[in-house]
Amino acid sequence: MGEGGGGRRHHMTLESGEQLLHLYAYKSCSLRTVVPREDGSMREVDEIRWFVYRKLNYIWIEKEYKLLDNDDERDGQWVAPGDILSQVSQRLATYGLNSIEINLRPLPVLLFMEAISPFYIFQIFSVTVWYNDEYCYYASVIVIMSVCSIIMDVLQTRGQEKRLRAMVHSSNEVEVIRNGGSVVRVSSEQLVPGDILLIPPHGCLLHCDAVLMNGTVIVNESMLTGESVPVTKVALVEDAHETHFSIEKHSKHVLFCGTQVLQTRYYRGQKVKAVVLRTGFSTMKGQLVRSIMYPKPVDFRFTKDLFKFVGFLGCISGCGFVYTIIIMVLRGNSLRRVIVRALDIITITVPPALPAAMSVGIINAQLRLKKKEIYCISPSTINTCGAINVVCFDKTGTLTEDGLDFHVLRGIIEPSISGQATFTTECTRMVRDELPQKGELVTAIATCHSLTRINGVLHGDPLDLILFQQTGWIIEEAGAGESDHDETEMFDMIQPTIIKPPHTGGRATDEEYSIIRQFTFSSSLQRMSVIVFNPSKDNHTMSLYCKGSPEIVHSLCDPSSVPKNYFPVVNEYAQHGFRLIAVARRTLNLNFNKAAKVPRAAVECDLELLGLVAMENRIKPVTLGVINQLNKAHIRTVMVTGDNLLTAMSVARECGIIRPNKRAFIVEHCPGEVDSRGRTKIVVKQSVSSSDDILDNDPVLQKLDVNAELGELIQSSYHLAISGSTFAIISHEYPEVLDSLVCVCDVFARMAPDQKRLLVNSLQEVGYTVAMCGDGANDCAALKAAHAGISLSDAEASIAAPFTSKVADIRCVPTIISEGRAALVTSFGIFKYMAGYSLTQFVTVMLLYYISNILTDGQFMYIDMFLITLLAVLFGNTSAYEKLCSHPPPTRLLSVANICSVIGQLAIMGGTQLLVFLMTTSQPWFVPYNAPRGSDTEDKRSMQGTAVFYVSIFQYITLVVVYSKGPPYRNTLYSNRPFCASIAFVTLMSLFILMWAPPWLRDFMGNMDLPSVEYRSLLVLIACINAIVSFLYEKIFIEHFLLGYMERQTKRRRVKAEYSDELYAKNGGALYERILSRIGGEPSWFLPRLSCSS
Repeated sequence: MGEGGGGRRHHMTLESGEQLLHLYAYKSCSLRTVVPREDGSMREVDEIRWFVYRKLNYIWIEKEYKLLDNDDERDGQWVAPGDILSQVSQRLATYGLNSIEINLRPLPVLLFMEAISPFYIFQIFSVTVWYNDEYCYYASVIVIMSVCSIIMDVLQTRGQEKRLRAMVHSSNEVEVIRNGGSVVRVSSEQLVPGDILLIPPHGCLLHCDAVLMNGTVIVNESMLTGESVPVTKVALVEDAHETHFSIEKHSKHVLFCGTQVLQTRYYRGQKVKAVVLRTGFSTMKGQLVRSIMYPKPVDFRFTKDLFKFVGFLGCISGCGFVYTIIIMVLRGNSLRRVIVRALDIITITVPPALPAAMSVGIINAQLRLKKKEIYCISPSTINTCGAINVVCFDKTGTLTEDGLDFHVLRGIIEPSISGQATFTTECTRMVRDELPQKGELVTAIATCHSLTRINGVLHGDPLDLILFQQTGWIIEEAGAGESDHDETEMFDMIQPTIIKPPHTGGRATDEEYSIIRQFTFSSSLQRMSVIVFNPSKDNHTMSLYCKGSPEIVHSLCDPSSVPKNYFPVVNEYAQHGFRLIAVARRTLNLNFNKAAKVPRAAVECDLELLGLVAMENRIKPVTLGVINQLNKAHIRTVMVTGDNLLTAMSVARECGIIRPNKRAFIVEHCPGEVDSRGRTKIVVKQSVSSSDDILDNDPVLQKLDVNAELGELIQSSYHLAISGSTFAIISHEYPEVLDSLVCVCDVFARMAPDQKRLLVNSLQEVGYTVAMCGDGANDCAALKAAHAGISLSDAEASIAAPFTSKVADIRCVPTIISEGRAALVTSFGIFKYMAGYSLTQFVTVMLLYYISNILTDGQFMYIDMFLITLLAVLFGNTSAYEKLCSHPPPTRLLSVANICSVIGQLAIMGGTQLLVFLMTTSQPWFVPYNAPRGSDTEDKRSMQGTAVFYVSIFQYITLVVVYSKGPPYRNTLYSNRPFCASIAFVTLMSLFILMWAPPWLRDFMGNMDLPSVEYRSLLVLIACINAIVSFLYEKIFIEHFLLGYMERQTKRRRVKAEYSDELYAKNGGALYERILSRIGGEPSWFLPRLSCSS
């Protein structure tokens, strides 16, 4: 890090590897500015140092010698509300306007930024040389194409900016409390942290992040999470002030910017208030917008290889540049001619159309994906998809159906005096008369939920909704039927919500249950509870009903109420893919006042278990086939879910992520137990294998491991499964095993959003190319972190993912991978074709420069327009192969095979041209070329030039056919009909020009008449032999020897290398390959002793 500057400007340079970040900070003293203290209060300062980086203001705290993000102090400390106008002005000066503004860059700026790219600058240089050489036609075509390309790119960029701005920009008038408690209407852009915001009772769009101070608010957070289910936010209770405030921990109390408020509830005549926490780009919506505006860097390995190879071509052109100057000077050419010819050799060796030609495959793949309702907002990611070797899937909504279906429930028979509680048989109906304890399990299910009515329609969590509808009970919210109340006033009433059982036998019942208090569901607690009062009973006791994960509810229950076979029953259902909910109760002796204030922890204990509810989550019809297709292609599949571990493992088995021919182990931690180093103890248990009949007859299992011994596949012989809590412990306490764990663990359950992102990053660190497929709910961080994020939700909820499928299942994954492979192979093929074309033409020009000659403008025009441009454009039109190959295509442009291919073809083409050049010179009818002297008019026609031109045009056709690869990554050459028709056309046209060209055509192209028909026929024969040799060289030496035998030998050497950083750097290859070769056989590497249980 370096610093410098003086006066009112300060310059800081941050260095990380090859990346440099230059920051310019400025002193501000236009008015007395306020900055935050450590406790969140504000203090006035005369001047501050600050800078803006990616839309966020960073302030330098002089005494602390650290940078403070304006977002930081608002995520952890309370901010005192502003009362007077001067404080508001000061905070506006510190935090800026509350606006997520996407400024449209002026069109001239966009045009200039596009035109100064290296690609277009080199094109300007090339066309300048061509115009000076009077090669005007093709130069004009290049200029027109470049201008059109720039205009299209600018219009596309402007369209994206407009769409993003239209999506994020919004402002409205809001009510705030300022100036001693008076209500003021201000623009939402004038909000500052600390303002007291009044939330309208019938909904609004939130323009900031705020903490709820009173009442309850029902919001729709689909803009941020993709989950359209209404979420109830509750006020931050007083005891929460004693802890450090955290957005993640207290998200139930935070209203996020961009979410839609559906309804608020509080006392009649009272307004719901919230404290403004964050504004502008610091908000949750602002962070999402910044992630779109400043995406993570793309994998630049391919681009770096491209520039290195272009540099190699540049070195060749440098040699040709020196050779040209020497030859031209010795031949006595004029200075202008020497300069033009020397510069022309650079434009020949490094083709200006190379970048545009290489984008053809990506553009065609993007169009084909669009036809299949898969939309890509980052085309450069398509090539990366060709290298994907692991896909992470969310479970619910991605592998399985969105909704849950009620399966069965199991009640609890109360124990006798000396007995033990037992489960009832399975019940498929929620009828109280069929269950023990007077059917209190049904009563608990009917009352323990967070459902509410919005505009008369019942809304809430889908699970709660399904279970409540299954009971057939009726919900009535107090005041809903009275003219002097509306829904927004239903807060903290004596009977805010009343639940009634269904009418039985046509007779109404006076039984009813009032929900006095709700303890909302918390992902960290994994449960929710309600306090219920039954007015029809004479006593004043209340009941607490609790439901949640079986493990958590079990820990809260009295052991005497839990059957001995509790966990075996739970595991049995979980292993068959059912989602389980445990329900419990407790009798409370409380009055209404105490019930409203009692702490949650004081009542959620010593519960009595009522039973279990099993919900069925079916996998989608296409899931099994897609997973098997990926497994057959040796693409690893991983499940990352927030669901129960055993349920996740069952679904993983059912859909094929856990293969029936492999053992599965569960990694768990032992709370309270530590090892000799003070770390939490970790155990590994073998899981019970599910039945194999699901996949036994699946043909993809056959030949799955056929090529493993050939070095083509490195894989594990077992599966590991882990929960989020254990994964967190390993990440913090056992970081040395994290790399190995992610290589063999295929099921990650109970994972938080940040843990999903950490998993993706860990997979990337060991060398995997990762795709993440999710439905947009809680997957945004992982979708953004992966090499290729694939969202199955609406585009609005997944604007950060490069790919969005309108078909909400995972059939899009193999499609994207196959199109990525086709695009990658196409890019490599076009690059080698363009490089081969340039080097072939370089040899032609070098031969002709020896006699001070060059190809005519007509010959150049025919090569550039009809051969190169036409064929390059249609080259990428070949569609992807319908089946995924068992091994990915080469991903390195500077591989030995690619370099040998280009150099070998150069030797074949160059040798053929040299042979033709010498043979033509020795013919009896040969007329030597008369080179111009001084400023004489140049006649570019020559017999050697014509003969070499005739052979070279067939060489260009040969190169495009040789490098147009077909299966297993692209369809056959014949499937690309326009391409085949073009090849046939230019071949026949070239043959016609060589054998039977009329005089006017020869004169137009600048060809000389080669009088011997036999010699012209010999040139055709030489071109055919050249084509055969080139094809055999590519097929036998490059594909079978270098890419087949040598690649396998190299992989064997890599995986056998000792596991060390030194040898890792020396041998190259992916780190995960060496890890799997070391630990893929047995899981005993994880622990000295393996604990097994069935």
